[in-house]
Amino acid sequence: MSGLTLYHSQTSPYVRKVMVLAHEAGLADQLELVAASGTPLDPGTAPVAFNPLGKVPTLTRADGAALYDSRVICQYLDARAGSGYYPPGPRRWDAMTLEAMADGMTDAALLMVYEYRLRPEAAQHPPLVEAQWSKIARSLEVLEARWLAYLAGPLCIGQIALACSLGYLDLRHAPRAWRDGHPGLAGWHDHFAARDSMIATAPPG
Repeated sequence: MSGLTLYHSQTSPYVRKVMVLAHEAGLADQLELVAASGTPLDPGTAPVAFNPLGKVPTLTRADGAALYDSRVICQYLDARAGSGYYPPGPRRWDAMTLEAMADGMTDAALLMVYEYRLRPEAAQHPPLVEAQWSKIARSLEVLEARWLAYLAGPLCIGQIALACSLGYLDLRHAPRAWRDGHPGLAGWHDHFAARDSMIATAPPG
């Protein structure tokens, strides 16, 4: 056994990012998966004993301290496999910037979900939800205008993170129709979503 245990949720886009990289790098069968879930209001079964933030993904190792969050875990798995999804040279900074933008989109999308799921209706603040969506909308415009050529290049962590973020928009914010006005990005995502790693990690429902 590899001694690697991943605390995960099937619907978490951050977990999915880790799992897609693990599949692409040939490490998926080395991860023991333990279901864990919680919210900012209730840690539930979150792995607080290993990650004081109470978030997934969290990776525990037989030969070292627990690792979190998804960016740290992905870099660890990439280094372990030698897969090169954090490429050398100038392309590395592009890959990591794209990952940061994709994760920021996911952060905003998740905060939108929390606003409606965790706050009583009388306490909900729709302008805050729209402010979060505006971050996503601006990112979609930049991706369509500036990143399509990069997305057509070799597989990297940025592409993986973006595919998982867009998949989460489909899962939780389908009525927002992110594809409208972004035909290049939509075509790229549809193609990327057909990868075996994406199919294997598709969230339920």
